[in-house]
Amino acid sequence: MDLEQLFNQFKEQSLQGRYITLESIEPVLKSFNTNNQLKIIGKSVLDKPIYKYEIGVGKIRILLWSQMHGNESTTTKALFDFINLLNDSSELAKRFLNTFTFCCIPMLNPDGAKLYTRENANKIDLNRDSQNLSQPESNILRATLESFKPDFCYNLHDQRTIFGVGNTGKPTTLSFLAPSYNEAREVNVSRLKAINLIARINTVLQKYIPGQVGRFDDTFNINCIGDTFQNLGVPTILFEAGHFQNDYFREKTRKFVFISLISSFIIIDENDVVVNEIDNYLNIPQNNIVFYDFIYKNIKINYDGIEIITNFAAQYKEELIEGNLCFNAYIVKIGELENYFGHYEYDSKGALYQDTFNNVPRLDQKADFHLDNNIEFVNGLMKE
Repeated sequence: MDLEQLFNQFKEQSLQGRYITLESIEPVLKSFNTNNQLKIIGKSVLDKPIYKYEIGVGKIRILLWSQMHGNESTTTKALFDFINLLNDSSELAKRFLNTFTFCCIPMLNPDGAKLYTRENANKIDLNRDSQNLSQPESNILRATLESFKPDFCYNLHDQRTIFGVGNTGKPTTLSFLAPSYNEAREVNVSRLKAINLIARINTVLQKYIPGQVGRFDDTFNINCIGDTFQNLGVPTILFEAGHFQNDYFREKTRKFVFISLISSFIIIDENDVVVNEIDNYLNIPQNNIVFYDFIYKNIKINYDGIEIITNFAAQYKEELIEGNLCFNAYIVKIGELENYFGHYEYDSKGALYQDTFNNVPRLDQKADFHLDNNIEFVNGLMKE
């Protein structure tokens, strides 16, 4: 089966980029509502509808939710690509719909999506509210879990560009976690199902993004949704969509999320998660903070007539400005950068740093500067 061809066929073209809001997805959701599959299951803090889309008649029940954090939209796009496939008349779609019942909440946090923030309108991280249940969105998700009674939960997120696969120098394009269900991080029947499934998904992904799959930290936190659901006995899988080379809008990463979703359901359908895969799961390298967006090496700086050679790093801030998402590069680290990697690296070979301020890089300063007065960098990148 050509999974890349499937993605190209079913990619939801109306959803592009990183800024995905309720207004972006509502027309698509309503176009899917051919047989009363779409329902409003509650309202956000700012009284925006939260939708679920339920489809399929199979015995295996899958609950998927995305944009619990409003600025994490890659898996939302991939989820719509997958729903497109389910609404096709292909044999694969029929097979899935006969085997599974899917309950999808494509945007749990519409207020955060509009504001492009991790938190909801009350500035609460919904992924730390699984015990307090202080927010309407948290209660909607818990009520859906209790009424739908899933066999598997898919907790769909994005992660920042700072993560790499171990210390390999490769970015983590996707990372996964079978959350712990207790402080001891033991493996029970429920967690083992999630572990086995992740290990099998990783086997598929290595054909497409070799060496770019990571394993997220499994420190137990009962306030996190995944840990709580695992603790309640529901096999739960955390997806973290990360960076692929030169893919800041995450259009390539969305493809690998789609491939992961399709692969996982084929694996479950074929009952191929019964073998103990703990060793293969643990062999997935740890997801480590080892990247900056930009690293500049061997920069000459003049401090009061004394010349020194140093390095510095810059990082994009994703800033919503007048309704447009902007990637603005700011200096975040000056000095030793050993054991760190840059998605963009430049060796100045001793060229002199100059800017319009003090001719010295400062933290939180925009990454706009010159080298030797003839090489210009604007927003982190060398100007051609």
